[in-house]
Amino acid sequence: MNFGGQTPTVVVLKEGTDTSQGRGQIISNINACLAIQDTLKPTLGPLGSDILIVDGRGKTTISNDGATILKLLDVVHPAAQILVDISRAQDAEVGDGTTSVTIIAGELLKESKAFIEEGISSHVVAKGYRKAVSLAVERVRELSVKIDKSNSSEEEYRELLERCARTAMSSKLINNNSDFFVKMVVDAVLSLDQDDLNENLIGIKKIAGGGIEESQFINGVAFKKTFSYAGFEQQPKKFTNPKVLCLNVELELKAEKDNAEVRVEKVDDYQAIVDAEWQIILNKLKLIEETGANIVLSKLPIGDLATQYFADRNIFCAGRVASEDMDRVISAVGGSIQSTPTDIKPEHLGTCEYFEEVQIGSERYNIFKGCPEAKTCTLLLRGGAEQVIAEVERSLHDAIMIVKRAVQNNEVVAGGGAVEMEISKYLRDYSKKIAGKEQLIISAFAKALEVIPRQLSENAGFDGTDLLNKLRMAHAKGEQWCGIDFQAETIGDNFEKFIWEPALVKINAFSSATEAAILVLSVDETIKNKESAAPNAGMAPPPGRGRGIPR
Repeated sequence: MNFGGQTPTVVVLKEGTDTSQGRGQIISNINACLAIQDTLKPTLGPLGSDILIVDGRGKTTISNDGATILKLLDVVHPAAQILVDISRAQDAEVGDGTTSVTIIAGELLKESKAFIEEGISSHVVAKGYRKAVSLAVERVRELSVKIDKSNSSEEEYRELLERCARTAMSSKLINNNSDFFVKMVVDAVLSLDQDDLNENLIGIKKIAGGGIEESQFINGVAFKKTFSYAGFEQQPKKFTNPKVLCLNVELELKAEKDNAEVRVEKVDDYQAIVDAEWQIILNKLKLIEETGANIVLSKLPIGDLATQYFADRNIFCAGRVASEDMDRVISAVGGSIQSTPTDIKPEHLGTCEYFEEVQIGSERYNIFKGCPEAKTCTLLLRGGAEQVIAEVERSLHDAIMIVKRAVQNNEVVAGGGAVEMEISKYLRDYSKKIAGKEQLIISAFAKALEVIPRQLSENAGFDGTDLLNKLRMAHAKGEQWCGIDFQAETIGDNFEKFIWEPALVKINAFSSATEAAILVLSVDETIKNKESAAPNAGMAPPPGRGRGIPR
Protein backbone atom coordinates (compact mmCIF):
# COMPACT_ATOMS: atom_id res chain seq x y z
CA MET A 1 0.00 0.00 0.00
CA ASN A 2 1.40 3.38 -0.93
CA PHE A 3 1.27 6.14 1.70
CA GLY A 4 2.76 8.72 -0.66
CA GLY A 5 6.23 8.40 0.84
CA GLN A 6 4.97 9.35 4.33
CA THR A 7 5.45 7.12 7.44
CA PRO A 8 2.04 6.15 8.81
CA THR A 9 1.17 7.34 12.35
CA VAL A 10 1.00 4.38 14.72
CA VAL A 11 -1.22 4.89 17.79
CA VAL A 12 -0.05 2.59 20.61
CA LEU A 13 -1.42 4.30 23.73
CA LYS A 14 -5.01 5.33 24.31
CA GLU A 15 -5.89 8.86 23.26
CA GLY A 16 -5.43 11.32 26.13
CA THR A 17 -2.56 9.36 27.73
CA ASP A 18 0.05 11.76 29.16
CA THR A 19 3.64 10.77 28.41
CA SER A 20 6.81 12.64 29.25
CA GLN A 21 10.37 11.37 29.14
CA GLY A 22 14.08 12.15 29.06
CA ARG A 23 16.29 14.34 31.17
CA GLY A 24 13.50 16.88 31.71
CA GLN A 25 11.38 14.19 33.34
CA ILE A 26 14.16 13.23 35.80
CA ILE A 27 14.62 16.89 36.77
CA SER A 28 10.84 17.30 37.17
CA ASN A 29 10.78 14.29 39.55
CA ILE A 30 13.73 15.71 41.52
CA ASN A 31 11.93 19.05 41.92
CA ALA A 32 8.83 17.27 43.26
CA CYS A 33 10.98 15.48 45.88
CA LEU A 34 12.65 18.76 46.84
CA ALA A 35 9.21 20.26 47.54
CA ILE A 36 8.62 17.44 50.06
CA GLN A 37 12.07 18.06 51.58
CA ASP A 38 11.33 21.80 51.97
CA THR A 39 8.14 20.94 53.89
CA LEU A 40 9.99 18.79 56.43
CA LYS A 41 13.22 20.79 56.84
CA PRO A 42 11.90 23.22 59.50
CA THR A 43 10.83 20.31 61.76
CA LEU A 44 14.33 18.77 62.17
CA GLY A 45 16.10 18.77 65.52
CA PRO A 46 15.49 19.85 69.11
CA LEU A 47 14.51 23.36 68.09
CA GLY A 48 12.57 22.41 64.98
CA SER A 49 9.04 23.77 64.59
CA ASP A 50 5.79 21.79 64.47
CA ILE A 51 3.40 21.63 61.53
CA LEU A 52 -0.36 21.95 61.86
CA ILE A 53 -2.23 19.82 59.30
CA VAL A 54 -5.98 19.98 58.71
CA ASP A 55 -7.41 17.04 56.77
CA GLY A 56 -10.47 16.99 54.49
CA ARG A 57 -12.82 16.30 57.40
CA GLY A 58 -11.47 19.23 59.43
CA LYS A 59 -9.47 17.10 61.89
CA THR A 60 -6.33 18.93 63.06
CA THR A 61 -2.98 17.29 63.80
CA ILE A 62 0.03 19.08 65.27
CA SER A 63 3.27 17.15 64.82
CA ASN A 64 6.94 17.32 63.89
CA ASP A 65 7.23 13.58 63.25
CA GLY A 66 8.27 13.14 59.60
CA ALA A 67 6.31 9.93 59.00
CA THR A 68 3.12 11.39 60.50
CA ILE A 69 3.35 14.61 58.46
CA LEU A 70 3.98 12.78 55.18
CA LYS A 71 1.17 10.30 55.90
CA LEU A 72 -1.27 13.19 56.37
CA LEU A 73 -0.08 15.18 53.35
CA ASP A 74 -2.05 14.22 50.26
CA VAL A 75 0.97 13.61 48.03
CA VAL A 76 -0.16 12.90 44.45
CA HIS A 77 3.16 13.10 42.57
CA PRO A 78 4.33 9.51 42.00
CA ALA A 79 8.05 10.30 42.44
CA ALA A 80 7.46 12.29 45.65
CA GLN A 81 5.45 9.33 46.96
CA ILE A 82 8.75 7.40 47.15
CA LEU A 83 9.94 9.76 49.92
CA VAL A 84 6.70 9.14 51.81
CA ASP A 85 7.29 5.39 51.56
CA ILE A 86 10.90 5.49 52.86
CA SER A 87 9.82 7.66 55.78
CA ARG A 88 7.14 5.08 56.71
CA ALA A 89 9.66 2.26 56.29
CA GLN A 90 12.12 4.02 58.63
CA ASP A 91 9.31 4.46 61.17
CA ALA A 92 8.37 0.78 61.01
CA GLU A 93 11.93 -0.54 61.07
CA VAL A 94 13.66 1.79 63.55
CA GLY A 95 10.98 4.15 64.86
CA ASP A 96 13.00 7.37 64.64
CA GLY A 97 14.95 9.33 62.02
CA THR A 98 11.91 9.67 59.74
CA THR A 99 12.60 13.36 59.04
CA SER A 100 16.36 12.82 58.60
CA VAL A 101 15.92 10.07 56.01
CA THR A 102 13.62 12.25 53.87
CA ILE A 103 15.91 15.30 54.10
CA ILE A 104 19.03 13.26 53.18
CA ALA A 105 17.21 11.65 50.21
CA GLY A 106 16.12 15.11 49.00
CA GLU A 107 19.65 16.50 49.37
CA LEU A 108 21.15 13.57 47.41
CA LEU A 109 18.72 14.34 44.59
CA LYS A 110 19.55 18.04 44.81
CA GLU A 111 23.27 17.27 44.39
CA SER A 112 22.57 14.89 41.50
CA LYS A 113 20.48 17.51 39.68
CA ALA A 114 23.62 19.40 38.56
CA PHE A 115 25.13 16.20 37.09
CA ILE A 116 21.91 15.36 35.18
CA GLU A 117 21.73 18.91 33.77
CA GLU A 118 25.34 18.61 32.56
CA GLY A 119 24.46 15.45 30.65
CA ILE A 120 25.97 12.81 32.93
CA SER A 121 23.96 9.58 32.75
CA SER A 122 21.76 8.91 35.78
CA HIS A 123 23.21 5.36 35.88
CA VAL A 124 26.70 6.77 36.46
CA VAL A 125 25.35 8.90 39.34
CA ALA A 126 23.53 5.86 40.78
CA LYS A 127 26.71 3.75 40.61
CA GLY A 128 28.68 6.45 42.46
CA TYR A 129 25.98 6.76 45.15
CA ARG A 130 25.95 2.98 45.68
CA LYS A 131 29.70 3.01 46.21
CA ALA A 132 29.44 5.99 48.58
CA VAL A 133 26.66 4.48 50.74
CA SER A 134 28.51 1.15 51.12
CA LEU A 135 31.57 3.10 52.36
CA ALA A 136 29.35 5.22 54.66
CA VAL A 137 27.63 2.19 56.26
CA GLU A 138 30.98 0.45 56.73
CA ARG A 139 32.40 3.58 58.39
CA VAL A 140 29.40 3.92 60.77
CA ARG A 141 29.97 0.33 61.89
CA GLU A 142 33.67 1.11 62.53
CA LEU A 143 32.82 4.27 64.49
CA SER A 144 30.01 2.78 66.60
CA VAL A 145 30.75 2.13 70.27
CA LYS A 146 29.53 -1.22 71.57
CA ILE A 147 27.99 -1.11 75.01
CA ASP A 148 28.47 -4.53 76.57
CA LYS A 149 25.61 -5.31 78.94
CA SER A 150 27.56 -8.10 80.65
CA ASN A 151 30.39 -5.73 81.63
CA SER A 152 28.14 -2.98 82.98
CA SER A 153 25.97 -2.96 86.07
CA GLU A 154 22.19 -2.75 85.83
CA GLU A 155 22.30 0.97 86.73
CA GLU A 156 24.89 1.71 83.99
CA TYR A 157 22.94 -0.25 81.38
CA ARG A 158 19.73 1.57 82.32
CA GLU A 159 21.57 4.90 82.09
CA LEU A 160 22.66 4.03 78.53
CA LEU A 161 19.04 3.34 77.52
CA GLU A 162 17.88 6.57 79.18
CA ARG A 163 20.45 8.56 77.18
CA CYS A 164 19.18 7.07 73.91
CA ALA A 165 15.56 7.82 74.91
CA ARG A 166 16.46 11.39 75.88
CA THR A 167 18.11 12.00 72.48
CA ALA A 168 15.01 10.66 70.71
CA MET A 169 12.80 13.02 72.76
CA SER A 170 15.02 16.06 72.25
CA SER A 171 13.15 17.14 69.11
CA LYS A 172 9.67 16.35 70.42
CA LEU A 173 6.90 18.19 72.22
CA ILE A 174 7.80 16.37 75.48
CA ASN A 175 11.42 17.63 75.43
CA ASN A 176 10.81 19.86 78.48
CA ASN A 177 9.33 16.88 80.37
CA SER A 178 11.99 14.43 79.16
CA ASP A 179 13.22 13.57 82.70
CA PHE A 180 9.72 12.37 83.58
CA PHE A 181 9.07 10.43 80.35
CA VAL A 182 12.57 8.92 79.92
CA LYS A 183 12.07 6.81 83.06
CA MET A 184 8.61 5.77 81.84
CA VAL A 185 9.91 4.70 78.40
CA VAL A 186 12.83 2.66 79.76
CA ASP A 187 10.56 1.00 82.37
CA ALA A 188 8.14 0.12 79.57
CA VAL A 189 10.77 -1.55 77.36
CA LEU A 190 12.43 -3.39 80.25
CA SER A 191 9.04 -4.75 81.37
CA LEU A 192 8.71 -6.68 78.06
CA ASP A 193 10.03 -10.16 77.36
CA GLN A 194 13.68 -9.33 76.53
CA ASP A 195 13.85 -12.09 73.90
CA ASP A 196 11.24 -10.77 71.48
CA LEU A 197 10.53 -7.20 72.75
CA ASN A 198 7.05 -7.01 71.23
CA GLU A 199 6.18 -3.30 71.51
CA ASN A 200 2.49 -4.13 70.85
CA LEU A 201 2.35 -5.36 74.47
CA ILE A 202 2.94 -1.77 75.65
CA GLY A 203 -0.60 -0.45 75.92
CA ILE A 204 -1.02 3.31 75.46
CA LYS A 205 -4.31 4.84 76.66
CA LYS A 206 -5.15 8.51 76.11
CA ILE A 207 -7.26 10.33 78.72
CA ALA A 208 -8.08 14.00 78.06
CA GLY A 209 -7.64 16.46 80.92
CA GLY A 210 -4.94 17.17 83.47
CA GLY A 211 -1.28 18.03 82.90
CA ILE A 212 1.22 16.01 80.85
CA GLU A 213 3.09 14.98 84.00
CA GLU A 214 -0.08 13.42 85.44
CA SER A 215 0.55 10.55 83.01
CA GLN A 216 1.07 7.19 84.74
CA PHE A 217 3.11 4.06 84.16
CA ILE A 218 1.21 0.89 85.14
CA ASN A 219 3.42 -2.19 85.49
CA GLY A 220 0.54 -4.40 84.46
CA VAL A 221 -2.66 -3.82 82.50
CA ALA A 222 -5.20 -1.02 82.47
CA PHE A 223 -8.19 -0.73 80.16
CA LYS A 224 -11.23 1.51 80.00
CA LYS A 225 -14.38 0.27 81.76
CA THR A 226 -16.42 -1.66 79.22
CA PHE A 227 -20.16 -1.40 78.55
CA SER A 228 -22.00 -2.82 81.56
CA TYR A 229 -25.57 -3.75 82.48
CA ALA A 230 -27.67 -3.05 85.57
CA GLY A 231 -26.30 -4.83 88.61
CA PHE A 232 -22.75 -3.79 87.83
CA GLU A 233 -22.84 -1.13 90.57
CA GLN A 234 -23.27 -3.84 93.23
CA GLN A 235 -20.11 -5.69 92.20
CA PRO A 236 -16.91 -5.24 94.26
CA LYS A 237 -14.38 -2.87 92.66
CA LYS A 238 -11.24 -3.93 94.58
CA PHE A 239 -9.52 -7.30 95.05
CA THR A 240 -6.26 -8.47 96.60
CA ASN A 241 -4.71 -11.59 95.00
CA PRO A 242 -7.83 -12.31 92.90
CA LYS A 243 -8.29 -15.26 90.56
CA VAL A 244 -8.85 -13.99 87.00
CA LEU A 245 -10.81 -15.99 84.42
CA CYS A 246 -10.62 -14.88 80.77
CA LEU A 247 -13.37 -16.16 78.46
CA ASN A 248 -14.45 -16.03 74.86
CA VAL A 249 -18.04 -16.95 75.78
CA GLU A 250 -21.28 -15.00 75.40
CA LEU A 251 -23.23 -14.94 78.68
CA GLU A 252 -26.51 -13.52 77.48
CA LEU A 253 -30.06 -14.79 76.87
CA LYS A 254 -30.73 -15.29 73.19
CA ALA A 255 -34.11 -14.34 71.67
CA GLU A 256 -35.81 -17.39 70.13
CA LYS A 257 -36.39 -15.68 66.79
CA ASP A 258 -32.62 -15.36 66.30
CA ASN A 259 -31.99 -19.08 66.42
CA ALA A 260 -34.95 -21.29 65.65
CA GLU A 261 -38.64 -21.56 64.98
CA VAL A 262 -40.53 -23.56 67.62
CA ARG A 263 -44.16 -24.63 67.24
CA VAL A 264 -46.05 -25.24 70.48
CA GLU A 265 -49.58 -26.45 71.15
CA LYS A 266 -49.88 -25.70 74.88
CA VAL A 267 -48.75 -22.78 77.07
CA ASP A 268 -46.86 -25.25 79.24
CA ASP A 269 -44.69 -26.24 76.26
CA TYR A 270 -43.70 -22.61 75.69
CA GLN A 271 -42.83 -22.23 79.38
CA ALA A 272 -40.66 -25.36 79.17
CA ILE A 273 -38.69 -23.81 76.29
CA VAL A 274 -38.16 -20.54 78.22
CA ASP A 275 -37.12 -22.48 81.32
CA ALA A 276 -34.67 -24.57 79.27
CA GLU A 277 -33.08 -21.43 77.88
CA TRP A 278 -32.65 -19.97 81.35
CA GLN A 279 -31.30 -23.27 82.61
CA ILE A 280 -28.60 -23.30 79.89
CA ILE A 281 -27.20 -19.90 80.90
CA LEU A 282 -27.58 -20.60 84.64
CA ASN A 283 -25.60 -23.83 84.21
CA LYS A 284 -22.83 -21.84 82.51
CA LEU A 285 -22.81 -19.27 85.33
CA LYS A 286 -22.72 -22.00 87.99
CA LEU A 287 -19.72 -23.65 86.33
CA ILE A 288 -17.92 -20.29 86.25
CA GLU A 289 -18.74 -19.67 89.93
CA GLU A 290 -17.37 -23.11 90.85
CA THR A 291 -13.94 -22.25 89.37
CA GLY A 292 -13.43 -19.85 92.31
CA ALA A 293 -12.76 -16.87 90.00
CA ASN A 294 -13.14 -13.39 91.53
CA ILE A 295 -12.83 -11.55 88.19
CA VAL A 296 -14.48 -12.74 84.95
CA LEU A 297 -13.49 -11.08 81.67
CA SER A 298 -14.95 -11.96 78.29
CA LYS A 299 -14.37 -10.79 74.73
CA LEU A 300 -18.09 -11.30 74.10
CA PRO A 301 -21.06 -9.63 75.87
CA ILE A 302 -21.96 -10.46 79.48
CA GLY A 303 -25.70 -9.68 79.75
CA ASP A 304 -27.85 -8.31 82.59
CA LEU A 305 -28.79 -11.73 84.00
CA ALA A 306 -25.11 -12.77 84.26
CA THR A 307 -24.08 -9.35 85.64
CA GLN A 308 -26.65 -9.58 88.44
CA TYR A 309 -25.72 -13.24 89.13
CA PHE A 310 -22.05 -12.29 89.56
CA ALA A 311 -22.94 -9.22 91.67
CA ASP A 312 -24.90 -11.42 94.11
CA ARG A 313 -21.79 -13.61 94.56
CA ASN A 314 -19.22 -10.76 94.88
CA ILE A 315 -17.64 -11.48 91.50
CA PHE A 316 -16.47 -8.65 89.20
CA CYS A 317 -17.22 -9.08 85.49
CA ALA A 318 -16.49 -7.17 82.28
CA GLY A 319 -17.77 -8.14 78.82
CA ARG A 320 -16.77 -6.90 75.38
CA VAL A 321 -13.12 -6.52 76.38
CA ALA A 322 -11.06 -5.51 73.32
CA SER A 323 -8.97 -8.31 71.86
CA GLU A 324 -5.61 -6.50 72.34
CA ASP A 325 -6.48 -5.69 75.97
CA MET A 326 -7.42 -9.31 76.63
CA ASP A 327 -4.11 -10.51 75.11
CA ARG A 328 -2.22 -8.15 77.42
CA VAL A 329 -4.22 -9.34 80.46
CA ILE A 330 -3.26 -12.95 79.65
CA SER A 331 0.42 -11.89 79.25
CA ALA A 332 0.31 -10.20 82.66
CA VAL A 333 -1.79 -12.42 84.94
CA GLY A 334 -1.15 -15.80 83.29
CA GLY A 335 -3.75 -18.45 82.54
CA SER A 336 -5.41 -18.82 79.15
CA ILE A 337 -8.58 -17.78 77.31
CA GLN A 338 -11.35 -20.38 77.62
CA SER A 339 -14.00 -20.81 74.92
CA THR A 340 -16.33 -22.90 77.12
CA PRO A 341 -17.16 -22.77 80.85
CA THR A 342 -16.87 -26.56 81.20
CA ASP A 343 -13.71 -28.28 82.45
CA ILE A 344 -11.92 -25.11 83.63
CA LYS A 345 -8.90 -26.14 85.73
CA PRO A 346 -7.01 -24.00 88.31
CA GLU A 347 -4.06 -23.56 85.90
CA HIS A 348 -6.39 -21.82 83.43
CA LEU A 349 -6.90 -18.95 85.91
CA GLY A 350 -4.50 -16.04 86.27
CA THR A 351 -3.76 -13.84 89.28
CA CYS A 352 -2.24 -10.54 90.32
CA GLU A 353 -1.45 -8.78 93.60
CA TYR A 354 -4.06 -6.07 93.28
CA PHE A 355 -7.06 -5.18 91.10
CA GLU A 356 -9.04 -1.95 91.28
CA GLU A 357 -11.45 0.08 89.21
CA VAL A 358 -10.47 3.74 89.52
CA GLN A 359 -11.60 7.10 88.19
CA ILE A 360 -8.99 8.81 85.99
CA GLY A 361 -10.14 12.16 84.63
CA SER A 362 -13.64 11.64 83.23
CA GLU A 363 -13.09 7.91 82.58
CA ARG A 364 -13.14 4.78 84.73
CA TYR A 365 -10.30 2.29 84.29
CA ASN A 366 -9.82 -1.33 85.38
CA ILE A 367 -6.22 -1.76 86.61
CA PHE A 368 -4.30 -4.98 87.31
CA LYS A 369 -1.07 -4.43 89.28
CA GLY A 370 1.69 -6.68 90.65
CA CYS A 371 1.27 -9.29 87.93
CA PRO A 372 3.58 -12.34 88.28
CA GLU A 373 3.86 -12.91 84.53
CA ALA A 374 4.14 -9.17 83.75
CA LYS A 375 5.53 -9.12 80.22
CA THR A 376 3.41 -6.10 79.46
CA CYS A 377 2.68 -2.60 80.78
CA THR A 378 0.34 0.31 80.16
CA LEU A 379 1.03 4.03 79.77
CA LEU A 380 -1.89 6.29 80.75
CA LEU A 381 -1.30 9.60 78.96
CA ARG A 382 -2.90 12.86 80.14
CA GLY A 383 -2.98 16.26 78.48
CA GLY A 384 -5.09 19.33 78.04
CA ALA A 385 -6.05 18.75 74.39
CA GLU A 386 -6.48 15.71 72.18
CA GLN A 387 -3.83 16.99 69.74
CA VAL A 388 -1.31 17.32 72.59
CA ILE A 389 -1.94 13.77 73.84
CA ALA A 390 -1.72 12.40 70.28
CA GLU A 391 1.68 14.08 69.79
CA VAL A 392 2.88 12.80 73.19
CA GLU A 393 1.90 9.30 72.05
CA ARG A 394 3.87 9.67 68.78
CA SER A 395 6.89 11.01 70.69
CA LEU A 396 6.81 8.10 73.14
CA HIS A 397 6.47 5.62 70.27
CA ASP A 398 9.69 6.97 68.72
CA ALA A 399 11.53 6.83 72.06
CA ILE A 400 10.25 3.30 72.81
CA MET A 401 11.42 2.08 69.39
CA ILE A 402 14.85 3.68 69.91
CA VAL A 403 15.29 2.05 73.34
CA LYS A 404 14.13 -1.27 71.86
CA ARG A 405 16.77 -1.01 69.10
CA ALA A 406 19.42 -0.06 71.65
CA VAL A 407 18.59 -3.22 73.62
CA GLN A 408 18.70 -5.42 70.51
CA ASN A 409 21.70 -3.75 68.82
CA ASN A 410 23.84 -2.31 71.59
CA GLU A 411 26.00 -0.14 69.31
CA VAL A 412 25.64 3.62 69.62
CA VAL A 413 27.00 6.73 67.88
CA ALA A 414 26.85 10.43 68.73
CA GLY A 415 23.92 12.49 67.42
CA GLY A 416 23.57 16.19 66.68
CA GLY A 417 25.11 15.96 63.19
CA ALA A 418 28.38 14.44 64.47
CA VAL A 419 28.10 11.17 62.51
CA GLU A 420 27.04 12.90 59.30
CA MET A 421 30.04 15.27 59.46
CA GLU A 422 32.48 12.42 60.17
CA ILE A 423 31.13 10.32 57.26
CA SER A 424 31.20 13.41 55.03
CA LYS A 425 34.86 14.03 55.87
CA TYR A 426 35.70 10.33 55.34
CA LEU A 427 34.01 10.22 51.89
CA ARG A 428 35.62 13.49 50.82
CA ASP A 429 39.06 12.13 51.71
CA TYR A 430 38.28 8.88 49.87
CA SER A 431 37.09 10.71 46.73
CA LYS A 432 40.49 12.46 46.43
CA LYS A 433 42.18 9.08 45.97
CA ILE A 434 40.14 8.05 42.90
CA ALA A 435 39.85 9.48 39.40
CA GLY A 436 37.02 10.13 36.97
CA LYS A 437 33.37 11.05 37.41
CA GLU A 438 33.02 8.80 40.48
CA GLN A 439 35.26 11.23 42.39
CA LEU A 440 32.78 14.08 41.82
CA ILE A 441 29.75 11.92 42.66
CA ILE A 442 31.18 10.57 45.95
CA SER A 443 32.22 14.12 46.85
CA ALA A 444 28.62 15.26 46.13
CA PHE A 445 27.31 12.49 48.43
CA ALA A 446 29.67 13.78 51.15
CA LYS A 447 28.38 17.32 50.67
CA ALA A 448 24.74 16.12 50.82
CA LEU A 449 25.25 14.66 54.32
CA GLU A 450 26.17 18.14 55.61
CA VAL A 451 22.50 19.12 55.24
CA ILE A 452 21.72 17.59 58.66
CA PRO A 453 24.06 19.75 60.83
CA ARG A 454 23.32 22.79 58.65
CA GLN A 455 19.55 22.39 59.05
CA LEU A 456 19.89 21.68 62.79
CA SER A 457 21.76 24.99 63.14
CA GLU A 458 19.31 27.01 61.04
CA ASN A 459 16.26 25.62 62.87
CA ALA A 460 17.87 26.64 66.17
CA GLY A 461 18.53 30.16 64.86
CA PHE A 462 22.32 29.73 64.74
CA ASP A 463 24.66 30.78 61.92
CA GLY A 464 24.69 27.56 59.86
CA THR A 465 27.63 28.49 57.63
CA ASP A 466 29.84 29.49 60.57
CA LEU A 467 29.09 26.33 62.58
CA LEU A 468 29.56 24.13 59.51
CA ASN A 469 33.02 25.60 58.93
CA LYS A 470 33.90 24.98 62.58
CA LEU A 471 32.66 21.39 62.32
CA ARG A 472 34.72 20.76 59.16
CA MET A 473 37.80 22.09 60.94
CA ALA A 474 37.18 19.99 64.07
CA HIS A 475 36.65 16.76 62.09
CA ALA A 476 39.75 17.48 59.99
CA LYS A 477 41.71 17.50 63.29
CA GLY A 478 40.28 14.08 64.19
CA GLU A 479 37.47 15.11 66.59
CA GLN A 480 35.11 12.46 65.25
CA TRP A 481 32.24 13.03 67.71
CA CYS A 482 32.05 16.80 67.24
CA GLY A 483 28.49 18.01 66.53
CA ILE A 484 26.09 20.88 67.22
CA ASP A 485 25.85 21.80 70.91
CA PHE A 486 22.46 23.48 71.35
CA GLN A 487 23.08 24.50 74.97
CA ALA A 488 26.31 26.40 74.28
CA GLU A 489 25.16 27.51 70.78
CA THR A 490 28.41 26.26 69.26
CA ILE A 491 30.04 22.90 68.54
CA GLY A 492 31.11 20.26 71.08
CA ASP A 493 31.78 16.58 71.74
CA ASN A 494 28.31 15.05 71.64
CA PHE A 495 29.46 11.62 72.81
CA GLU A 496 30.71 13.11 76.08
CA LYS A 497 27.43 15.01 76.43
CA PHE A 498 25.57 11.68 76.09
CA ILE A 499 23.70 12.65 72.92
CA TRP A 500 23.57 9.04 71.73
CA GLU A 501 21.64 7.24 69.02
CA PRO A 502 21.65 3.56 68.01
CA ALA A 503 24.00 3.03 65.03
CA LEU A 504 21.16 1.16 63.33
CA VAL A 505 19.18 4.42 62.96
CA LYS A 506 21.97 5.99 60.91
CA ILE A 507 22.71 2.87 58.85
CA ASN A 508 19.04 2.49 57.96
CA ALA A 509 18.66 6.21 57.17
CA PHE A 510 21.69 6.33 54.83
CA SER A 511 20.70 3.10 53.04
CA SER A 512 17.01 4.02 52.62
CA ALA A 513 17.75 7.59 51.49
CA THR A 514 20.24 6.38 48.88
CA GLU A 515 17.90 3.68 47.59
CA ALA A 516 15.12 6.25 47.20
CA ALA A 517 17.40 8.74 45.41
CA ILE A 518 18.65 6.04 43.00
CA LEU A 519 15.07 4.92 42.32
CA VAL A 520 13.99 8.48 41.42
CA LEU A 521 17.06 8.91 39.18
CA SER A 522 16.38 5.65 37.37
CA VAL A 523 12.95 6.84 36.17
CA ASP A 524 13.19 8.86 32.95
CA GLU A 525 9.70 8.34 31.59
CA THR A 526 6.25 8.73 33.10
CA ILE A 527 3.12 7.42 31.43
CA LYS A 528 -0.12 8.58 33.00
CA ASN A 529 -3.28 6.88 31.79
CA LYS A 530 -6.30 9.05 31.31
CA GLU A 531 -9.08 8.14 33.72
CA SER A 532 -11.67 5.88 32.10
CA ALA A 533 -15.03 7.50 31.53
CA ALA A 534 -18.09 6.13 33.33
CA PRO A 535 -19.50 3.04 31.54
CA ASN A 536 -22.57 4.90 30.18
CA ALA A 537 -20.89 8.27 29.65
CA GLY A 538 -21.53 9.77 26.22
CA MET A 539 -24.28 7.26 25.36
CA ALA A 540 -27.64 8.42 24.14
CA PRO A 541 -30.48 7.90 26.61
CA PRO A 542 -32.76 4.95 25.88
CA PRO A 543 -35.95 5.68 23.91
CA GLY A 544 -38.63 7.31 25.95
CA ARG A 545 -36.23 8.59 28.66
CA GLY A 546 -35.17 12.23 29.02
CA ARG A 547 -36.64 13.38 25.71
CA GLY A 548 -39.97 14.66 26.87
CA ILE A 549 -41.71 11.47 25.70
CA PRO A 550 -44.07 10.00 28.31
CA ARG A 551 -43.32 6.45 29.44
